[in-house]
Amino acid sequence: MVVGVDGSPSSYAALRWAVRYAELVDGVVEAVHAWDTPSDAGWTGPAIDPTFDLEQAKDRFAEALRAVFADGRPDGMREYLVEGNPSEILIRASQGAEILVVGSRGRGGFARAMLGSVSQRCAQHAACPVVTVRQEKDPAH
Repeated sequence: MVVGVDGSPSSYAALRWAVRYAELVDGVVEAVHAWDTPSDAGWTGPAIDPTFDLEQAKDRFAEALRAVFADGRPDGMREYLVEGNPSEILIRASQGAEILVVGSRGRGGFARAMLGSVSQRCAQHAACPVVTVRQEKDPAH
């Protein structure tokens, strides 16, 4: 199964859900962190440093995995850091997967939206069933 990880609380919940489900069905979790360079070039030339974006993506992915798996990552979990549009990367990764797991809302966007744009596109276009996981409730509330 493929799970999208973007560092948002709902992606943490999606990753936890995917690992629990994989244990039940004796499956393998493929954690995918897709990152996209906002703009390759403007009329004045490159607006950003792609190597800087790659390093930020690596750090964000590692931080997300540490946040979810403080006691160590599950055996057999595969990790993929892929450059490109997150929804396109996850839809492509869904081909051949038994299930795609995404968080309900990602790092950006509108707080009042029911689904984020990536989770909505995945639900509409994935080649396999999609599970959308909401952010876990804060036990203090």
